[in-house]
Amino acid sequence: MKFEGTKDYVATEDLMVAVNASVALERPLLIKGEPGTGKTMLAIEVAKALDAPLIEWHIKSTTKAQQGLYEYDAVSRLRDSQLGDDRVHDIGNYIVRGKLWEAFESDKRPVLLIDEIDKADIEFPNDLLLELDRMEFFVYETKKTIKAEHRPIIIITSNNEKELPDAFLRRCFFHYIRFPERDVMENIVEVHYPGLKRKLVAEALNVFFEIRDVPGLKKKPSTSELIDWLKLLMAEDVDPETLRTRDMKKLIPPLHGALLKNEQDVHLFERLAFMAKRDK
Repeated sequence: MKFEGTKDYVATEDLMVAVNASVALERPLLIKGEPGTGKTMLAIEVAKALDAPLIEWHIKSTTKAQQGLYEYDAVSRLRDSQLGDDRVHDIGNYIVRGKLWEAFESDKRPVLLIDEIDKADIEFPNDLLLELDRMEFFVYETKKTIKAEHRPIIIITSNNEKELPDAFLRRCFFHYIRFPERDVMENIVEVHYPGLKRKLVAEALNVFFEIRDVPGLKKKPSTSELIDWLKLLMAEDVDPETLRTRDMKKLIPPLHGALLKNEQDVHLFERLAFMAKRDK
């Protein structure tokens, strides 16, 4: 069964090819792209499309690779031994299974999402190489080897905060999600808001892409922020004519807090509006 997108996720041809290639090669799919381009949602929708269990491992700056395998809770065992609990005689009671272990023991071939891998320490990806290659790992406390029942479909996302090691990259199939073109964005909007007024969508997209093109913008608005903005425009019943206006005093669009997320960008638009007004 091949991934061809879903009714809730607009996938480009290149992205579908990448997903299916990684599945065929049995290699992790490394996805990069701007925040808000649907990297995390991809794993969710692939799991839906393939009717596969989804296992999510969201990485933080403090996450260690070992946590994905298992952790030994020595503190709980010590406490139980002091209380005379019979559980202490079986060390397996104090082994906390990680997301990789969970994926390896899944009854059906799962989709494993390793989300935002670049948040972790630089050694994190290399520490997973052996386990991702062999699809097994050894539990020293119980002297057991855990092997994958079914090789998981692994989707790894990165926001490019750190460079990933070459040895890790060699083992992945890579795809960069480009920011959607206007026609693709229209399809994405249609998925979220079927039948939304075409004039409102057209004017909102004009403003949205104009904002993204402004030189010096610190944070360009993403797809998810466009969706939020459209929701607000509908809630406030903003007329498309309001968005179409070219009055430079109103250069900043209505409800701009959904699109501009820091004071530097707001000040940039205020300066542009002041300069435009002064040049008249």
